[in-house]
Amino acid sequence: MPRVSKIAESPPHAVEQALARLGRNIRTARLRRKLSRSELGDRIGLSRYVMGDIERGKPTTAVAGYVGALWALGLLRQFDELADPDLDLEGKTLESARSPSTAPKRRAYDDDF
Repeated sequence: MPRVSKIAESPPHAVEQALARLGRNIRTARLRRKLSRSELGDRIGLSRYVMGDIERGKPTTAVAGYVGALWALGLLRQFDELADPDLDLEGKTLESARSPSTAPKRRAYDDDF
């Protein structure tokens, strides 16, 4: 039996809430399209039981299942902004703090060959 990762076994509350919210959103989108779990699962090659795990935000369900459900529902475009480096203000700030403020000094070369 495969070992469960620590993050899946006991996720931080924020992670747990984010997965639950994503699962609820997927469920709402599925219901608005009048699809059963089996129908949506068939579109992406998953069982209705796995679709239930996705809709409950189960942390041990593979991310491919979540992304596949978004794709099948036509919502994958919104996924593109997730972790977009251009929107990472903290990362940009840290990067600019580490970059040198001046150009490196040029070495003086001797013309004597």
